Amino acid sequence: MSTRFYPQFKILLVDDETSFLRSMSLTLERQGYNNLITSSAPEDVQGIINSEKVGLVLLDLTMPVISGQELLTWFTEEHPDITVIIFSGLNQVDAAVECVKKGAFDYIVKTADQEQILESIKRAIHTQELNLENHALRAQLLSNTLKQSDCFDAIITANAQMHSVFRYLESIGQSNQPLLITGESGVGKELIARATHAASKRHGELVTVNVAGLDDNIFSDTLFGHSKGAFTGADKQRSGLVERASGGTLFLDEIGDLSPTSQVKLLRLLQEGEYYPIGSDRPKRIEARVIVATHQNLAERQQEGKFRKDLFYRLRTHRVDIPPLRERSEDIPLLLRHFMRIACEEMGKETLKIPKNLAPRLIQYPFPGNARELRALVYDSVSQSQGEVLDTRPFDPLLEQTDIRNFSEEKVTFSENQPLPTLNQLSEILVNEAMLRANQNQSLASQMLGISQPALSKRLKNMKDANIE
Repeated sequence: MSTRFYPQFKILLVDDETSFLRSMSLTLERQGYNNLITSSAPEDVQGIINSEKVGLVLLDLTMPVISGQELLTWFTEEHPDITVIIFSGLNQVDAAVECVKKGAFDYIVKTADQEQILESIKRAIHTQELNLENHALRAQLLSNTLKQSDCFDAIITANAQMHSVFRYLESIGQSNQPLLITGESGVGKELIARATHAASKRHGELVTVNVAGLDDNIFSDTLFGHSKGAFTGADKQRSGLVERASGGTLFLDEIGDLSPTSQVKLLRLLQEGEYYPIGSDRPKRIEARVIVATHQNLAERQQEGKFRKDLFYRLRTHRVDIPPLRERSEDIPLLLRHFMRIACEEMGKETLKIPKNLAPRLIQYPFPGNARELRALVYDSVSQSQGEVLDTRPFDPLLEQTDIRNFSEEKVTFSENQPLPTLNQLSEILVNEAMLRANQNQSLASQMLGISQPALSKRLKNMKDANIE
């Protein structure tokens, strides 16, 4: 299996003292930072920067030939996108202030506490990762295209908002930061997680676990595993799902139902990047990207004291909210056909014909269960269908709830005190109402009006031209 390097960019250590380079390299490697380059010759730095993808530089302040301050000035002018931390053997306030003014991320004394040094490096890496992700995000959103559209093929949609979500997910696909997916039950949050994993190009697998209802002990054992003899019955070592997802993605569904104790454990996993298997005093580093999902409003739960504020802010580094089906009604006919074809294949039936009036009627139903509810209804309809046309009886109860009636069953009345609208005026009113109900989808609106899509397009053009005149 190929080695997974972390972080995604290289860390360059520059110091004329080779002993410090060896010591710092070992310290960083023990923390899981294995994407390192070292140089004891400051005059070689510019060549290294031009040939390697460096994101963070740990730079000694006092060196022969070229000083750290000179190199810092060069980085600020030529490569402002690279984060620089200055190391010095002396605790000099004036030098520290000067370096920070010139653009250094931090100034660290070599004799400082190791935890302080590692914390500064961790913050610098996190900042650089976010900078790179922001650049990628801007470029992707401005391009208005998907480079890996096949990753999202399983999500059937023609909705513009959903395609914006896809572009966002593709741009953060290779991020190591957590992703929070929110949305009502049944909107397809797991499909979104799978698509994000596919877009990440991670070589590991996607490991999914529904954490709702897991008590604290089961949560720890499921995610972190245990060592032999950790508790009664633990006769052998067991790896948790975090380790199983190494090099891939760990997807935690229904995160809003986590207990306070489990929330603390998850926060440590995300914040420190490490965990302890039950019964072990040796930490392990997480090598998976974490995606979480919930149908609950975490901001409200946080205000109610049911969800930790620090965990909430840590989870929402990247966030997508999946719109409910009632807000993307143009997807209803697509999903209707999609689910019908799948159901027919599974039940060994020939593809059925869908009544033309079904989709226009369904877009007026709110679908509280979203796509999952529509799928269940379609499967029920296919199972009851005997001929060549889809049996729509399973849809009747929900259509009755929406109080949908044919105009032929009702008398349309007009006020006696007002003049009758002209046929052209009535036509414009109907067209506008149909386009409003169909979320500007001409295909759906034409079905509601009982005309062809080209005919509706022509009417819309004529209405626009009339308004301009």
